[in-house]
Amino acid sequence: MNIQRWIARREPNWQRLDALLRQVEKKGLKSLSALEIRELASLYRSVSADLARARTNQVGHILVQELQRLTSRGYNQIYQGSRRQEWQAVWDFCRWGFPATVQRTWGYTTVATAIFLLAALIAWWYAWQDPVFISLIAPPWLIEQVRDKGELWMGSIVGIEPLASSNITINNIQVCFGAVAGGITAGVYTVFILAFNGLHIGAIATLVGQNNLAYPFWAFVFPHGSLELPAIFLAGGAGLLIGRAILFPGSYSRGDAIKFYGSQAAQLVFGIVPMLTIAGTIEGFFSPSPVVPEPLKYLVGIALFTSLVMYCSRQETKSL
Repeated sequence: MNIQRWIARREPNWQRLDALLRQVEKKGLKSLSALEIRELASLYRSVSADLARARTNQVGHILVQELQRLTSRGYNQIYQGSRRQEWQAVWDFCRWGFPATVQRTWGYTTVATAIFLLAALIAWWYAWQDPVFISLIAPPWLIEQVRDKGELWMGSIVGIEPLASSNITINNIQVCFGAVAGGITAGVYTVFILAFNGLHIGAIATLVGQNNLAYPFWAFVFPHGSLELPAIFLAGGAGLLIGRAILFPGSYSRGDAIKFYGSQAAQLVFGIVPMLTIAGTIEGFFSPSPVVPEPLKYLVGIALFTSLVMYCSRQETKSL
């Protein structure tokens, strides 16, 4: 191989790759056009082959080092840069994407919330009219502890916080995923989950109210419930989105409607999981703690819910 002729023939590619990398290193990968990105990837592969050839033919230590630096820079920008872009996409979704999805689908979340609250109100009314109704909803051991012993059941969490927190989180995720997946039954199972959980909280709230334990009960519920209950409502809204796609595809074909509304439901799920994880941690460690004053628990719950509303209401700011 004529080394000088080979270098003269290949050097323009090296210079072009160096110029593209300098631009990316200064302004980011987004500064390149789609054509330039393809060119960058092609030149990187070409220069990598040149490096291998240079090593084989012993063209000189200095040239090999220069080609090594060039290929290392190319690798960092193409592969590590793509990973940075993935993390940037995740960050952008957390900042703007999830709130935007919540705002676009607020009508479905409102319907899900109404189903839950209506069921809770029905349970509350029936439980006050007929105490037997509570036994149809709440387990006997819980009724016995509240009605006969005059105490709440949250103390059982104290001492096993990590286990309780993980179990609570898993259970809440299962409930929410069930509500979302219930959309494939045209939303019937989603409505059932929302109504059942509403009946449950309504009956329990009545039970503790009848036994003068409402204040400590809601002090326990407020901190984690400020995130857990909205997550359930959002999951219900996601399930109703899928149910709407099946029942009322509108101008879409049913398959296209499922893709469109299913995509929005999936975006809601991505935001729900962190909410449930945080809520499970709070419910396991903070909510049942006898050390934390009950007024503080109320304040934390209100602060968390207010922060969630502000977060979901935010609008993306676009720079000119």
